[in-house]
Amino acid sequence: MDRIDLQVEVPSVKFKELASQSDGEPSETIRNRVKAARERQKSRFSNKSIFCNAQMGPRLIKKYCPLSPDSQSLLEQAMEYLGLSARAYHRIIKISRTIADLDNSDNISPNHVSEAIQYRNLDRRLL
Repeated sequence: MDRIDLQVEVPSVKFKELASQSDGEPSETIRNRVKAARERQKSRFSNKSIFCNAQMGPRLIKKYCPLSPDSQSLLEQAMEYLGLSARAYHRIIKISRTIADLDNSDNISPNHVSEAIQYRNLDRRLL
């Protein structure tokens, strides 16, 4: 399972939620945020042979994904508590970088790392 980047269990949606009149975030807003994140990645890797965060190897992760001490500590705790592999470690950092890009942030914050850790849902079941 650690070869899969995002592992999210999606619960069924209750009828009341489906039938409610409230609108979620408009697709156009989401599309614009994704386009902007893709442009950030395109710019970041303009002189490389890759085009997105998912393609980074360990050397590029170190270059483009520096973690603050708080982010590093959070990831270390998750690694120890969840017993995650080295592969999961690198995937969490790459996902954190993408979440930061979607957030229009140059830096990876603890919030980005925390969200990325949550996407390792199925790793937790193995404990």
